[in-house]
Formats: sequence, structure tokens, C-alpha cells
Amino acid sequence: MRDGHASGFVSIVGRPNAGKSTLLNALVGGKVAITSSKPQTTRTSIQGILTLPEAQIVFLDTPGIHQSTTLLNKRMMDTVRAALDSRDLVLFLADAVAPFTEEDAHAVDVTRNLETPVMLVLTKIDRLDDKRQLLPLIERYKALREFDEYLPVSAVTGAGLDELKKAVIARLPQGPPWFPPDYITDQPERFMAAELIREKILAETRQEVPHSIAVVVDRWEETPRLTRIAATIYVERPGQKAIVIGAKGATLKKVGTLARLDMETMFGRKIFLELFVKVRPDWRQNAEFLNAIDWRTMRGTELETGPETE
Repeated sequence: MRDGHASGFVSIVGRPNAGKSTLLNALVGGKVAITSSKPQTTRTSIQGILTLPEAQIVFLDTPGIHQSTTLLNKRMMDTVRAALDSRDLVLFLADAVAPFTEEDAHAVDVTRNLETPVMLVLTKIDRLDDKRQLLPLIERYKALREFDEYLPVSAVTGAGLDELKKAVIARLPQGPPWFPPDYITDQPERFMAAELIREKILAETRQEVPHSIAVVVDRWEETPRLTRIAATIYVERPGQKAIVIGAKGATLKKVGTLARLDMETMFGRKIFLELFVKVRPDWRQNAEFLNAIDWRTMRGTELETGPETE
């Protein structure tokens, strides 16, 4: 056992729906990243901080490794590659119950030339009836590259999480903590608010709508009694706008209510939330639109704001 305090940065990478955000939330003991069954939920890097008596681990959740088909997707993959630089450790997550595909093999290629240690973390093992099924999957990944460790976990049941934390700490350098002990994320509240709105839309809509959603916080006003938030939901087509609003505004109202309740729990105060929906054709391919959004604060620095319009 090493003496002293360990501290370092650990990137979490893997294919879409490998369980990266769910694992991050489980590790830090709080909700710092939204989750969804829809792929490509995470669009930028999300930082989560675990502080223990003997160590502080700064985890970085990343978008799923995928083929870039839009300008937004290309930028998401740039985020993944940036997260692999200057890390102390990389966790490569793989879904233990999903069939192994060529896309999984291509995802491993992203880590092939790293000098940083890389651990293979097999997720969702609570869904396996027979844990011996893990052995052939581990062999498939071993054939692609030799990982520094192979760890099965379940973020839902907590199985393997203590072992994972110990394995991570053992590979971190010694040093003081980077953040105060009560921090679990350095993400701004604006970012978390926009992400919670998007999470509810992902849960309430279908088909191509989730990938065509961008949420921008237009106004944020603090008062002694409550916080007033106005946000715009951007979609690419009028039909998507109709889906997000729903019959007589029912879907948008439900999204707003669920997001507001989560915000009040997360921020510890009353929230007044206004939501608007606007059509911005093909915004995922629009460099001007993407450049105008500060993805860390979810503030549109040069976007038109104000009431919802056609």
C-alpha cells in the first residue's frame, strides 16, 4: 500500500450506450451527467470528482466513439481525442451484454497508440445470467490490444465499483487534491440546467428528434426567493418542433415540469422555468450556429433570443 495522497485525472471512453455517464454518476455519488437509452446522449466532456480520504479522482466522461456524419459529430469526436491527452489513466468501457461488432474494434483503435495506461471496464454485468460469458468477450478485446487491467462492473447494483476505485487509485500519482472536498463537478449550473432539459426531451420523444435537439439558456436571473430560467430548444425541422411541443403543448409542459423538479433538487432552491422551441434548419451542420454556442455554459453568445417563433 502506498503512503501519501493520490490525485489524478481519468478519462472514460467507449462506444455510445456503453454506460459511461451512468458509471460516472455512480462513482461520484451524484448526478453530474444526464443519462438516456438513446445513443450519443453526451455531447461534450463532463467532469465528475470523487474525493476519498486517501485520494481525489477527477473523472472525465466523453461522447461515445462513433462515425462522424455531421459537423457536430466531428466536434464530439474531437472532444474524445482531447480527453485522451494528458491523462493519468483511461477507462475504456464496453457493454458486457451487447454483441461484439466491428464498431467496437474501431473504438479500441482510438486508444491504440496511447502511452497512458488503459483499463477495460465491462459494464452492465447485472444483466448477465452467467458471468462466464465475460471470458470470451475479454478474449476478443485482448486480441485487439493488451489492456492494463480487466474489470467487470455494474453501475446499477454497485458490483465491482469498489474494486474499480482501488485499481484506479493504485495507478494515480501522489499529490494534493485539485478541488475542494465537497465538489462533485465543476460544471456550471447553466450547463446542468440545459442538460436536464435535454434529458427530459430524450425520454419523451422518439425517432430522429433526440439527435436534432440543442438547448440554449437565454436568461438566468437570481432573486432572493427563486431563480428564473428561460431556455430555447432548437430543432432542425417543423415536424420535430411539433413533436417536442406535443398535442396542446402537453409534451413541452411535461418536459418543463420534470426538468424544473430535477433542477430544484440539484440546485437546492425554487426554479421558475420558461421553455421555447425554435426551428434552426440543419443546425448540426452549421458552423456559425455551433461556434455561437458556449457548450460549457449552454449560452448562445450570438444567437437570436426571445419569445418562441416559427
